Amino acid sequence: MSAFRIVVGLLFACHGIASLFGVLGGAAGTGGTIEAGTWPGWYAAAIQLVGGGLVLLGVGTRTAALVSSGSMAYAYFDVHQSMALWPIQNGGEASAMFSWAFLLLVFTGPGALSLDRLFGRKN
Repeated sequence: MSAFRIVVGLLFACHGIASLFGVLGGAAGTGGTIEAGTWPGWYAAAIQLVGGGLVLLGVGTRTAALVSSGSMAYAYFDVHQSMALWPIQNGGEASAMFSWAFLLLVFTGPGALSLDRLFGRKN
């Protein structure tokens, strides 16, 4: 479970870093950055960076995963679903997969290798 959490958190944080700082290929579809404070893109990128980082480290995993899952569900239904029914048709595969992966982490927790477990915090 820890390996799954670490990989999902890292990949999610990379999306946030790309969108906020224009690295790793930049924001999806633009190749650059998202202007600060724009709704919903900038807020989604901030959730991706912070939520992904927390999940990666195993700090407040269930809460971070819940917020991240909701963010990706919103992205899927608000941005992608209106284009077509299936994720493969509407470009929403990443949003759908992240949403379900984070929902799994809400229920399973961070696994054995997490900072919360290292410091003895119950999560």
